[in-house]
Amino acid sequence: MIQTEFFKGMRGGLVMALSAAPFAALFGAVAIDNGLTVPEAVLMSASVYAGASQLVGIELFGHNVPAWLILLSVFAVNFRHILYSAAVARHIEHFTPLQKFFSFYLLTDPQFAETVRRGESGETVRPSWYLGFGLIIYVTWVSLTFVGAHFGKMMGDPKALALDVVLPVYFLGMVMGFRKRDGFLPVVLAAVIGSVAAYHFVGSPWHVSLGALAGIVVAALLPPDLAAEISDTPTAAEEA
Repeated sequence: MIQTEFFKGMRGGLVMALSAAPFAALFGAVAIDNGLTVPEAVLMSASVYAGASQLVGIELFGHNVPAWLILLSVFAVNFRHILYSAAVARHIEHFTPLQKFFSFYLLTDPQFAETVRRGESGETVRPSWYLGFGLIIYVTWVSLTFVGAHFGKMMGDPKALALDVVLPVYFLGMVMGFRKRDGFLPVVLAAVIGSVAAYHFVGSPWHVSLGALAGIVVAALLPPDLAAEISDTPTAAEEA
């Protein structure tokens, strides 16, 4: 049973891993361009393991920004993971403390979306399934970072290949997966307006967290039945 669930998770995660592969390779290339060695780029992917914030951090590294500002910027981009962990917690209550530790380490955007979908459909979120789903994405991410770091210069300007739109399209697809929920539109609109306004008046990367907070405020003001329905919906701020 455990083995079956593990490989079922791997099969589901493989699709997500392949969709994130170009982004991992792009990070590897950008890391080298900003002065990191190949081992350092791979280590960052293996330890930080948070795509958007890795790109933010590496760009700041390249501009000799103070360490405290880099940490705050990475926190701002990763703020959504606090919301993710709160939403996922009820589906993994039966995990042991050690299993929860590794579960939250592997809690990426696709892991969150699929865990919530699985839990709300009535299926049990088993540790073996969760691990299989998360590990295939993790291994692919680190491996493609290595490939991108080695061969990234061969791709030339990433914008010429439209690789700079991979992340926004990826997040948009995740958000649209929740479009049939009641209250989806007002929360997404609030997050979009909040993130765009914050981008112009506060700046990046704080627009991600502020847009998310705008969505949360609107969700909290909705009638209780709607608020409960959308409490696990990711905000559109992540696609900004």
